[in-house]
Amino acid sequence: MTAPYYPQMPENSLVVLIGPAGAGKTTIANTWPASQVLSLDALRETVSDDAGDQDATADAVAALHLLLEARMRRRLFTVVDATNVTEAARRPLVAAAKRHNMLPIALLVATPSTVCVDRQGARPANRRVPEEVVIRQRKDMVDSQRRGLKAEGFTEVVYSESLYRLLPFLERLSGARQADLGLDGSDGLGDLNLVARMFGEEIVPLWQWKPGSNVAGGDRVAEVRLGQMYLTLALRTDVDGEGDVGFDVMVPCPHDDECDGYAWVPAYSVTCLFRALNGDLDDDETSSAPSTTRTTTPTGAPTSRSRPSKRSEADGSSVLPQPRPTAGGRGGRGGPSTAAITRGDGRHDPALLRGRRPHTEHRDPRPGRRARLHRPGRQP
Repeated sequence: MTAPYYPQMPENSLVVLIGPAGAGKTTIANTWPASQVLSLDALRETVSDDAGDQDATADAVAALHLLLEARMRRRLFTVVDATNVTEAARRPLVAAAKRHNMLPIALLVATPSTVCVDRQGARPANRRVPEEVVIRQRKDMVDSQRRGLKAEGFTEVVYSESLYRLLPFLERLSGARQADLGLDGSDGLGDLNLVARMFGEEIVPLWQWKPGSNVAGGDRVAEVRLGQMYLTLALRTDVDGEGDVGFDVMVPCPHDDECDGYAWVPAYSVTCLFRALNGDLDDDETSSAPSTTRTTTPTGAPTSRSRPSKRSEADGSSVLPQPRPTAGGRGGRGGPSTAAITRGDGRHDPALLRGRRPHTEHRDPRPGRRARLHRPGRQP
């Protein structure tokens, strides 16, 4: 008899997911902490650098059994994320649980075959499973169910649609978020919270604030550095209204070989950082919005496109601001933000406000004169 509702698994459980490729097993498995999940696809990738490499399956299964034995010996709650549609695949899992007095629970993900097949199209090419294989896996799962999974040693048989996983999943995510903000009594990420949200947690260990730097006209400056390679970024505040914040990354003066200054370009994601370091990020584009060069100045001169930062550089105190919307967020897809870009004098660039990409600006060497503006691709 199957349990109609199963809001909470016992702590001494081994949960064995059962279902064809594309059924949604990994989506369910991900509602538990990653440390509790043994994924055959992940282990296949670990041993071969390719989650879809079927030739690596035997090694991945051996690794899964080794890790499972270690966790069962410690009596740790564990989820096995694999198809597990045959008794031969399930037998060693149940045996490992029984050896250490753990409760093996079968969790069936009974998604219709048609849905499982349709989902293959959205997968990377190396992860797609042929239609005939998916249908066979679904049949094997149904046959196992009819024969009786409890006869194999499972103490419970549960259907995925009867699980109450959303509440504990959101509770875990909320707890992690509270910890990042320091609202759980810890220090949290502090002023690195915005960095983690925009560029990813992997960037946080490489991030260094540079107190006293004046290259951004008084705005706060940081470096992303690893060894001898680094990027310089500026934290901009009030860029599109009160409280709006975002980052610029410093790049060489674009489109003008004679310009020896630098330019600030919006950085919306880690892709922008990659392009900036690779020399591919200028005022043509960014990964999230039409990118435009905000300010170009002679080397060493301060520049800012925002009002003075309200952030205290002396004590590092800050609010935890929300990331600014990408350019175009208020005016339709692809449209520029009318308050995001300024000229070197701190005023809005009228070309941008008219919906055109702003020009690149460089200085005429003669005092009191400015060189003619030109568009990329045209002779100045």
